Amino acid sequence: MIRRVLRGFPVGDTVAFFREIGIQLHEEPGGKLFPNSNRARDVLNALVAEATRAGVSIVPGARVADITKPADGFLLHLKSGGIAAARVVLATGGRSLPKSGSDGAGYEMARRLGHTIVPTTPGLVPLVLNDGRDAMQRKLSGVAHDAQLTLWVDDAVGIRLAGSLLWTHFGISGPVALDMSRHCLRAQLEQRRTQLTVSFCPGQTFEDVERWWTTRTDAHPHASVSKQLSTLVPASVAEALLARVSTPGIDGATTLAHLSREDRRRLSHALVKWPLAVKGDRGYNYAEVTAGGVSLDEIEPATMRSRACEGLSLVGEILDVDGRIGGFNFQWAWSSARVAAAALGT
Repeated sequence: MIRRVLRGFPVGDTVAFFREIGIQLHEEPGGKLFPNSNRARDVLNALVAEATRAGVSIVPGARVADITKPADGFLLHLKSGGIAAARVVLATGGRSLPKSGSDGAGYEMARRLGHTIVPTTPGLVPLVLNDGRDAMQRKLSGVAHDAQLTLWVDDAVGIRLAGSLLWTHFGISGPVALDMSRHCLRAQLEQRRTQLTVSFCPGQTFEDVERWWTTRTDAHPHASVSKQLSTLVPASVAEALLARVSTPGIDGATTLAHLSREDRRRLSHALVKWPLAVKGDRGYNYAEVTAGGVSLDEIEPATMRSRACEGLSLVGEILDVDGRIGGFNFQWAWSSARVAAAALGT
């Protein structure tokens, strides 16, 4: 269904639309689209201006508290009274950034109108790690580097993602952590046994790192472990790893020639499979999207019309759709809204 909806208003059409209303977009690595100004406010202002030009009435502060369905049409309940409507499009968002009004109220409206809600979790949200005295994030707060995260579900690899990782005082953030968050939190919601690990050497196996140590030892036998490790990862990461895996036989001054096989293997394991003790997330206030929502089985993909309530359409984040960081969730919003709008006149 998702692919069909996205074909109704593909990325090329999105770029052309924004160009027409004065917003030039550029593509960054991974297919991410951003305005050339890198200011979200410019996008908002352009959309509001275009809506006004098209004759759309925007009534700020007029929050809809509920929607009921009398025998004919709908009644939108506001504090100031009611508005009758023949058709309604629910585009209320999910639960992320509730200060914007996206506080989950739309789910309850959809539920009362006959829809099933897939349980929600924050998506694209920073992850919180256990904060013991020697926690890695305390030593690395503010450090960013390329990494690979692996989510283990019931002792098997659930998903692997690579990208930039940012260490914070509370845990991890950055694109790869945000993209991993929905997978980790969904598995926990399902009460699956999970473990998250980080590789500081994306794309490399334990054997690859072992060969790297051997090559380095042959070429630089008198070099320190710390110095050589810092050629592979940021110096702060090298220091933190050495502190965590240190034994009486290894410290930063130990030379490669004096690095025992056991200690070398411990370092190799740490580099490719370091455990991260996830204890939670930063919550909907910090989430860029909501995972879960109205079941897609109850939506007609050609029109975005509800199969549970005649005259109702649903678009965007209220539906059980979420994507990775970089504009993909916006594209779902644009595409689903375009499909629904085209169908309203039929």
